[in-house]
Amino acid sequence: MLIECSRCEAVVHAKEIAEHEINDPFDTYPYFKVSLLECPRCKDTLVSGQRSEDLEKEGYSDPVRLWPEPYYYLPQSLPKVIRESIYEAEKCFKAKAYTATAVMCGRALEGICRHFETESKYIGKGLTELKEREIIDNRLFEWSVELQKSRNIGAHANDDVIEKRDADDLIAFVKSIVEYVFVMTARFEQFKSRKIKANK
Repeated sequence: MLIECSRCEAVVHAKEIAEHEINDPFDTYPYFKVSLLECPRCKDTLVSGQRSEDLEKEGYSDPVRLWPEPYYYLPQSLPKVIRESIYEAEKCFKAKAYTATAVMCGRALEGICRHFETESKYIGKGLTELKEREIIDNRLFEWSVELQKSRNIGAHANDDVIEKRDADDLIAFVKSIVEYVFVMTARFEQFKSRKIKANK
């Protein structure tokens, strides 16, 4: 089974030791397979996951690592441009293109501004507007500003360098921002709606 080993930082043909299939008809992806693997290079243990919406038609998806350092499934509720930008940022990071990682994280930020139709086409002013409209709070605004600074380093010719550790942080920050804006906010609104109905 082809999967990325976190220790080797390479895609390896892992040996499958055991597997377990799950069928939950109430899930968006009702079919899920978990596999216990061994890396042929470093002999490290890996756990992978594969999912399917319709097992007979499409089979299982490509395996992704669940442990260690699990793969993060981006929510389907994210606007396409934001989701694709984060996926591209992750691809750049795996390719050790850390400056490009910063640029794609900035593209995801720009996607958030466009989704909420901020008046300014520029990220900086758009982020300020998102804060004023209370779409993001002060902490997320601070993270966004740092993301924008790193994006500018990547987008313009200069001698500044984006280090691996910083690029990893940028991806984590942008994921947290979109999780708050698009997932947790909607979940809280649903929670409040249920409470109102229950009280009536």
